[in-house]
Amino acid sequence: MLKYLCALLLLCISYAWSELTTQGCRELGFIKNQLIAHCRECCTLDQLPAAHRRYPMAILEVCTCKFRAYPQIQAFIKSGRPAKFRNLTIRYVRGLDPIIKLLDSNGNVKETLSITKWNTDTVEEFFETHLEKHESLGNKQSFSVIEEEDDDDDFLKSNLV
Repeated sequence: MLKYLCALLLLCISYAWSELTTQGCRELGFIKNQLIAHCRECCTLDQLPAAHRRYPMAILEVCTCKFRAYPQIQAFIKSGRPAKFRNLTIRYVRGLDPIIKLLDSNGNVKETLSITKWNTDTVEEFFETHLEKHESLGNKQSFSVIEEEDDDDDFLKSNLV
């Protein structure tokens, strides 16, 4: 009896690990080429791979209370590096880990990226690669900084429930 159970178990395991042949799929009602064509009907390709896309604007959001946890982000913000990017806005949002929001020309957020593990050079290189280039403004500050707003009624900003 034990031999039969072992043989049955071995048969079940081998069946589970085996792949169906083309004929086996047809017998089950699946025709590979028809499935692929049907599956791809709703797929769309991006115009450009993510590595080549450029955005007209970006927002770097972070909480100043998180600077101790993310000194590389503090170093980027406090250095002169953000001044290279006229279309960059730095926004201080209470309690937020550092993120980058990439926006289209209408100001709609197209991508949001966590930058908690990025170093200062990576942040700068990312903006050089993914932000559209604008002419230099000389010694003027070319990026903007938005301080967090004090709104005690907004529990999401104040972390009060």
